[in-house]
Formats: sequence, structure tokens, C-alpha cells
Amino acid sequence: MIISVKYIHTPLGEMIAGATGEAICLLEFHDREILEKQKERLEKYFKTELIEQDHPLFTQLEQELKEYFDQKRTEFTIPIAYLGSPFQERVWESLLKIPYGATRSYAQQSELIGDKKAIRAMAKANGDNRIAIIIPCHRVIGSNGEMTGYGGKIWRKKALLELEGAIMKQGELFG
Repeated sequence: MIISVKYIHTPLGEMIAGATGEAICLLEFHDREILEKQKERLEKYFKTELIEQDHPLFTQLEQELKEYFDQKRTEFTIPIAYLGSPFQERVWESLLKIPYGATRSYAQQSELIGDKKAIRAMAKANGDNRIAIIIPCHRVIGSNGEMTGYGGKIWRKKALLELEGAIMKQGELFG
């Protein structure tokens, strides 16, 4: 088994996608600082290498991303594979439960995974998410409403939350 990778253009910049035999296992912005580390982790977890080549799931992924950015899709149906520690997987599963157009604080998310004191560990696992947008780590914000902690850059987090209607666009007044 190999992990097929492809660069995909989005309105927020190039992303690199990775697919195993039957699932997407990588979707990161190309300029993410820890991208090389994320690739190494994937090779380790799946015991394989990443090779730039086409994969049947890339067509579906590109279509679903286009629909998402065109505001015609609020949920992704493409199969995903995320491997990590049991704690990381629990965090990523909790992220999948945050509805489109909603946000949660890191404190709220740590309560939802059953450990109020695990805010920092939860935030770190959130940052280790290798499937941006689909596993919506961008929906987690600071308790004070601040845009904090997004590996794809804060301006993208803000743009994604504006796209989803979770926050108002700059210059708009709250009604």
C-alpha cells in the first residue's frame, strides 16, 4: 500500500491531499509549518511512503471541497482515515461533531471528551489533525472568542468561519 498525494487548489491556497486505498488521510495547506512532520507521521502510521500520483478519491474530494467553498455543502461524505493515539482519535472524533456554522472553545471541547483539565492536551491533538476542513479543527476558538491556534494560519481559520457563517465578516455589524 502507498499513500497517493496530489496538490489541490482552493480559494484559500494550495492544499496537499493524501489517500490510502479507500480513504483520505491527509488534507493540509501546503505552507503549514509542520507539513513535513505530518507526512513523516503518515508514513510511520501506515508503514508506507507518499507518492505523487492520482487516486480515484481525489475527484470526489475536489468536488466536495468546491461545493464547500461554494457554500453548497455543509458535511463531507468522503471516507477519511485518521490514525493517532487513542486520545488524539477521541479529540478528532469530537471535532467531527461540531456542526457547520458553530464554534466551540477549547474548554468546551475538553469537557466533551470527558476531561476538563485536558485543555492543553486537547489543543495539541487538535493541532495534530492532518485532515483540515473535513475534520473541522478550525471551529475551535479561544474561550474569549479569539482566533487562536490554527496550523493553516489564523487568516484562513477566520475565512473558514466566515464562510460557514460562524463569525461575521469584518466590517459587518452583529444584528
